[in-house]
Amino acid sequence: MADNTIHTPVLLERSIELLAPALNAPGAVLVDGTLGMAGHAEAFLQRFPDLTLVGIDRDEDALAIARRRLESFASRTHFVHAVYDEIPKALASLGFPNAQGIFFDLGVSSLQLDRVERGFSYSQNAPLDMRMDASTPVTAEHILATYSELELRRIFYAYGDEKLAPRFASRIVQFREQQPLTTSAQLVELIIAATPAAAQRAGHPAKRVFQALRIEVNQELAVLERAIPAAINSLEVGGRMVVLAYQSLEDRIVKRELQRRSRSTAPAGLPVELPEHKPELKLLVRGSEQASDAEQLTNPRAKPVRLRAIERMRVIS
Repeated sequence: MADNTIHTPVLLERSIELLAPALNAPGAVLVDGTLGMAGHAEAFLQRFPDLTLVGIDRDEDALAIARRRLESFASRTHFVHAVYDEIPKALASLGFPNAQGIFFDLGVSSLQLDRVERGFSYSQNAPLDMRMDASTPVTAEHILATYSELELRRIFYAYGDEKLAPRFASRIVQFREQQPLTTSAQLVELIIAATPAAAQRAGHPAKRVFQALRIEVNQELAVLERAIPAAINSLEVGGRMVVLAYQSLEDRIVKRELQRRSRSTAPAGLPVELPEHKPELKLLVRGSEQASDAEQLTNPRAKPVRLRAIERMRVIS
């Protein structure tokens, strides 16, 4: 299958529209912190002929696909194998003091979902891997084999909002005392057996557990907590950032940091806002934006997306 047919970029035109004022600047640098299969990146490079792209991804398979896909833009692209909280380090290593644009398309990628052997999907049997970066040591199998019942319950609650977390954690510990959990089919079968019939009618019983395991394996929320401030600090004044989030946990982290830095720090009752109290960021959209009904119909993965965007107005020392 051709690389450019296995990924449909979400909210592409809206992302381009929001970033355009920054990317039209002479010598503009765009950091795509979640390069994936480069669907968004390819469009940015096509629309902005003077743009330089810094593409970051922790998944080496995705980087290989992106390199092939963007081969015709080789003189304007740099690829970095890293996690997206390392944006400042990546820019510095390439000699760029800052960026004019930053783009994040968060969550698990189409590549990771569609390749059965990666173990992200509960609908097909595969090893319990779930690593976005295959060079890292911790897999879902390792977590299921070594975490205590209390720790398993915690991640199912915190990262999956799973109401049956205690039941699932208990069953997993009981199961592994008899044999190791090594495949997604084993885990799905165990979860279904532990789920009351009434609860099974509310969606696939394993969905939230698989989400929680994936987040824990890849430390996604901890990375995002560091990445958003690091990205903002890497933007030049007038630079813009667009973030696409697909889970409420992700969107909450993004929203909190953007709102915090877009508020005035002037004390209440001050008659005039001094320059040092002005907001660091300007919010470019009201709240968050969703994909249109038409896009959701043609690209189901766009259904949960929430877009947020900012412009950096000043640097706070």
